Amino acid sequence: MARRVRLGFLVPPGNPTVEPEVIEMSPKSVSVHFSRMVAHGPTGTLDGQEERNRTQIAHIGESAALLAMVKPDVIMLAHTATSYTLGPRAEAELVQRLEDQCGTPVATAFGSVLAALAALGATRVALGTPYSAETTLKGKALLEEHGLEVVSHGRLENVTNIYDETPERARQLGHAVDAPDAQVVFLSGLGMPTISILDTLEHELGKPVISAASAMVWQALRLAGVRERVSGYGALFATASEPSMQR
Repeated sequence: MARRVRLGFLVPPGNPTVEPEVIEMSPKSVSVHFSRMVAHGPTGTLDGQEERNRTQIAHIGESAALLAMVKPDVIMLAHTATSYTLGPRAEAELVQRLEDQCGTPVATAFGSVLAALAALGATRVALGTPYSAETTLKGKALLEEHGLEVVSHGRLENVTNIYDETPERARQLGHAVDAPDAQVVFLSGLGMPTISILDTLEHELGKPVISAASAMVWQALRLAGVRERVSGYGALFATASEPSMQR
């Protein structure tokens, strides 16, 4: 009997959101596995996020090596803001290094967002984040570096800790950043719970809504060759194109 497909995720140390959301979206034919990355200091706060990102990057080889021991079919970096710190070239180099080290396909949550937007045929995006203004602008700039037009962007106000945020606040953020010419609303931030409101928000806005979490799981399943139908988490999962090489 063939073994189940295994999906691996590298998760920031204090993030309580990734595991339950990934498990909920994953079909029963796959097993999901997690390894915590290394970062020091308070978790989930806006202050110190850049330093935590850089610590995670410095130690990511160790975290990935532990995860690779379960022989996953794909390893996913479950942290969008790390990509904002890296930029396109450094992110591509990191992905290649980890693939060479682990001997398995490696992708990032942000790369998954790019693949999701391409699958949806979207070039004009509304961006919402739970980050600081500085990190939000880094995310906007990175989307634009990849040829996308960010027609609207915004951030949650009064965030004390990203991990204390709620799906309802994520839904309100989606409404706040939406614009008539945005083809897709993208909610960044894997620490902010989003998957329970994606269908509702799409119905309210009349357009696709993706989050870093939904795009990441969608891409992980595709890279691992899983074709089972997943529903309840937005229009993205209804797309039928082949997996993107965007990592």
